Amino acid sequence: MKLPLRARITAWYFAVLVVAFASFAWISDLGFQHSIEATVNDASRANLESIQSVLERTAPEGAARVKNELEELGGLWADAALLEVTDADGKIIFQSQLFAKPYKPIPPVEKKDVTFFTTNLDIVQYRVAMRVVEAGGQTFRVRAAIPTEPFDQALDRFRLILEETLPILVILASLAGYWLSGRALAPVNEIIKTARNIGVQNLSGRLAVPPANDELRRLSETLNEMLGRIEASVKRITQFTADASHDLRTPVALIRTSAELALRRPRMDEEYRETLSRILTTAEETTHLIENLLTLARADAGAADLQFRDIDLVPHLEKISEEAGILAAGKGIQVTMELAPGPVRISGDPAAIERLLLIVLENAVKYTPAGGNIRMNLSNGSGTARIEIRDSGIGISEKDLPHIFERFFRADQARSRESGGSGLGLAIAHWIVDLHGGSIEAHSTLGSGSVFRIALPVATHS
Repeated sequence: MKLPLRARITAWYFAVLVVAFASFAWISDLGFQHSIEATVNDASRANLESIQSVLERTAPEGAARVKNELEELGGLWADAALLEVTDADGKIIFQSQLFAKPYKPIPPVEKKDVTFFTTNLDIVQYRVAMRVVEAGGQTFRVRAAIPTEPFDQALDRFRLILEETLPILVILASLAGYWLSGRALAPVNEIIKTARNIGVQNLSGRLAVPPANDELRRLSETLNEMLGRIEASVKRITQFTADASHDLRTPVALIRTSAELALRRPRMDEEYRETLSRILTTAEETTHLIENLLTLARADAGAADLQFRDIDLVPHLEKISEEAGILAAGKGIQVTMELAPGPVRISGDPAAIERLLLIVLENAVKYTPAGGNIRMNLSNGSGTARIEIRDSGIGISEKDLPHIFERFFRADQARSRESGGSGLGLAIAHWIVDLHGGSIEAHSTLGSGSVFRIALPVATHS
């Protein structure tokens, strides 16, 4: 089972602390050792220089004078350092007693440069500095040694302090990290608590946004935006279902009522034919409504099966204009068309484009009084094919105009049930335009007709 996030953060924090403190201890130990070695070497070199100074001063006065000075110097250094001086033949001029008790043989003195050697003299470890000294025309071989035990003891105490304090520091820092991670994750727990209380019945609930401009604030804002989209989607689905149920219930009830009345008692053939005709008309309207509902459902699911290819808009507009002309003829409405010279090519689905045009023209015919006119214009410019459909109909009120592309919307006059509309046609038209990367907009004044403008990107050829 995986640990909670707070525990995992603390575990990672603990591991990082262990590595960091271990690295610190290792680097500090190396630095301490290097500092001790440099200090001991400097002290040994200083002792050699002191001995050299004595030799340079006394060598011209004879061997006895040299020996006396060295004995006096050895007495001064008895507790702090050791020294040994021999002549060129290796005869000892002066030697501290412990130099006679080396733990291992000391290398001979052969270089004028200072060399160092570490060994035990008796039971104490010493750092020995050696060099050849020229003084008063004579050659001397000099050794000076200082004990390293005080420095080793300081290093041991330092290591002991690290061993005792670092584990405690790691534990205390980890506990502090656990507490801090709890404080840092508190807003997350609030987000979880609030999110658990948000359901289908209260999608309007939102997460509290922390005041700090950090990742948790952006997370809360992103989740609130997502909840807003979900709420809008659920509202659309709920409204869609309610409107679809309402629109389907009426024709189904009409079909059932007509059939029940026809079967209640024997009737004349003419009455049966009238009833069947009414049922057929209602069934056709219901079928059209269901087809529109399925189209929008497939659109919402992203399952629209459109076949895009390079097409010329001109023949499609001519075809739909003829169909609209047939519909308009029954009301005495005149349909005119003005087309751009030459082909106007776009990348689109022919059936969808024709359905788009037919929806807009059918609406124009439906809401234009007898004797009115409809003008359709196609132009091509700036990489865009523009279709304008203008009618002299009853128009759309200013308050209804922004909503005409919404599903099941019917304006008080222009989209009334008496006109037979379901409120889905323009929603489908808008969806088709969106799929083709274009735009559709409507301009209208109540009582003065309407203008629908469709813009589609023209096909590009590489």
